[in-house]
Amino acid sequence: MDNQQKKQAQVKKEPFFRLVKRDTLPVGKVILIYAIAIVGSLLLSSIICSAFSDKNPLQFFSSLFGGAFGSSRRIWLLLQDTALLLGVAIALVPAFKMKFWNLGGNGQILVSCLAAVACMYYLGGKIPDFLVIILMTVTSILAGAIWGVLPAIFKALFNTNESLFTLMLNYIASGLVAMFISIWVKSGSGVLYPLPNGHFPNLFGSKYLLTIIVFFALAVLMFVYLKYTKQGYEISVVGDSPNTAKYIGIDVKKVIIRTMIISGALCGVVGLFVAGSIEHTVSTASANNMGFTAIMATWLAAFNPLIMMGTCGFIAFVDKGMMEVRSAFGFTNDSIANIVIGLVYFCVIACSFFITYEVKFRKPEARSTKTEGGKPL
Repeated sequence: MDNQQKKQAQVKKEPFFRLVKRDTLPVGKVILIYAIAIVGSLLLSSIICSAFSDKNPLQFFSSLFGGAFGSSRRIWLLLQDTALLLGVAIALVPAFKMKFWNLGGNGQILVSCLAAVACMYYLGGKIPDFLVIILMTVTSILAGAIWGVLPAIFKALFNTNESLFTLMLNYIASGLVAMFISIWVKSGSGVLYPLPNGHFPNLFGSKYLLTIIVFFALAVLMFVYLKYTKQGYEISVVGDSPNTAKYIGIDVKKVIIRTMIISGALCGVVGLFVAGSIEHTVSTASANNMGFTAIMATWLAAFNPLIMMGTCGFIAFVDKGMMEVRSAFGFTNDSIANIVIGLVYFCVIACSFFITYEVKFRKPEARSTKTEGGKPL
C-alpha cells in the first residue's frame, strides 16, 4: 500500500464528528448561555401547557412566578426548600469530588429523621425540651454519619460498588421507618401525627429563618473546606487519581471513610431539621426525594457549593411554580407538570454539556488534481 492509499484509509477511519473539551469560557458568556437555555425551555413549556388547556402562555408565566413568589409565605417556603436541598447538595459534593458516587442521600436523611423523632417520641414531655433538642441533634447527625460510613468502609477495604451499596441502603432506611411507625401507631393507619415536643425555636419570630441561615452558612463553610483546607486538597487528589494520592503519601482509605462520615453527617443535619423544625414527625416520604434531586443541583453547579445556592434555588422555583401551574391550568395529574420540569432540566443539563465540550466535524480532504498513470496522487 503506497502513501496515498494509507492516507485515504486513515481519512476513512476518522469519525464524522468528535467531542473536544473547550477552553474555559468567560463567566459572562456562561451565564448568558444558561439564561438563554432557561428562558427558551420556559417558553416551550408555556406552549406545551397552553396546548393542553384553555389558558394562554402568559398565564403560564403568571402562575409559575405566582406559585413561587405570590405571597410572603410562598417566598419563605421557597427559601426553606432551597435551603434543605442545598443542605443535601453540600453533603454530596465532597463525596462526588472524591468520585465516590453517594446515591444514598434519601436513606441518610430518613434514618436521621427517624433518630430525631425517636427522641421526640420517647423523651418528649419527660425531660426539658432543650435537652430533647440536644439529644435529637446528636443522634440525628450520628445516624446519618453511620449510614454514610457503612458503604465507605466496604469501599475502602473491599472495593465494593458504592453506587449499589448506597442505593440499597435507601430501601433499608425506608423499611426501618415503616417498621417503627407500625410500632408507634397502634391504630394501624401508618401515619404518625406531629409530636408536640422537641420543636426547634423560631428565630426572630420566623419558623423558617433558622433553617435558611444554617444551610446557607454550611454552604459557605463547605466551599472554604474544599478549596482552602488540607482535607479538601486530599479529596481532590483522591478523586483525580487514587494512585497519585498513594504515591504522595495520602491514606486513600482514611480519606474515603472520613469524607463519607462528613457526607452522611450533613445529610443527618437535613433530617434533623426536617423532623425538628418542619414536619415534627417522620414518614417514608420525609426525604422528599431530595437525595436524587440534589445530585442534579450538584452537577449543574460543577461541584461549587456557592453556585449550588443558585441551582438549588432554581430547582425549588420550578417545583413550586409548577404546582401552581397545575392548579391554575386544571391538570388533574402530575404528567404535564413532570414533562415541563423534565424539559427545563434537560435544556439546562444539555446547555452545561455544550459549555464544557465542543462538537468538531471532520473536514473533507481536498482532492488532488495531479495524476500519475491515470490515478490521483
